[in-house]
Amino acid sequence: MAKLVFDELGKRFYETGVSNAVLFVQADNGTYPKGVAWNGITTADEKPSGAESNDQYADNIKYLSLTGAEKFEGTIEAFSSPKEFDECDGMAAIAKGVTAHQQNRKSFGFAFKSILGNDVKGNEYGYKLHLWYGCKAAPSERSHKTVNDSPEPQNPSWSITSTPVPIPGHKPASVLTITSTEVDSDKLAKIEEAIYGSDSADSHLPTPQQIIEMLQ
Repeated sequence: MAKLVFDELGKRFYETGVSNAVLFVQADNGTYPKGVAWNGITTADEKPSGAESNDQYADNIKYLSLTGAEKFEGTIEAFSSPKEFDECDGMAAIAKGVTAHQQNRKSFGFAFKSILGNDVKGNEYGYKLHLWYGCKAAPSERSHKTVNDSPEPQNPSWSITSTPVPIPGHKPASVLTITSTEVDSDKLAKIEEAIYGSDSADSHLPTPQQIIEMLQ
C-alpha cells in the first residue's frame, strides 16, 4: 500500500509547439511515398468527434448505453503550403504558372512533432511524433487585405477529415502518437529515418503495421 503523492519533482508535464511537419501525398496504391517538408506550420489541431452515448430504456429504467463510432477531424494552419499540397487542396496546373481550382482532392498523410516538457528539463525533456493517415482537406478561406501599418501575412487553415487505416489487433485509427521518452531511442531513430528520409532513402510514411514491426 502506498499513499498517492502529487506534484513530484520531474512529474509536472506539459505539451507545446508544432514543428518538423511533413506532407505525404497518397499514391494510387494507398501508400504514402516521398514526403515533402511543410514549412510555416502554425497550428495542427486534433479534433475527434463522435463516440456519443445512445441511451436505451426498458422496464422503465435505463437499460444500457451504446457508444457511437469515433471519427477524427483536424485543422492545419500555415503561412504557406508546399506545391505538392495543391492537388490535395483541389488545384491543378493547367499551364505554366496557371492553376485551376475546384478540382478533385487527393488524400494525404501528415506528420509533425510537438514538444513534451516537464518542470526539471523544460522543453528538453522529450517530444511526441504525431502521424495522421487517410486525410482529406476541405476548401479553405483565403483573405486578401490591403497592406497597412500593421501588416499580417495570410494564415490559411484547412479542415481535415480522415478515413481510418487498419491496425493489427486493434480497431482502425487515423492517428498514431509516438512518445520519445517511452520508445527505445534506436528504434525511434529508424522510424524518424523513414519519415524524414536519409542520404540513402526517400522520406515515406510507414503504415501502422510497419511502425509496430520497427518497434519490435
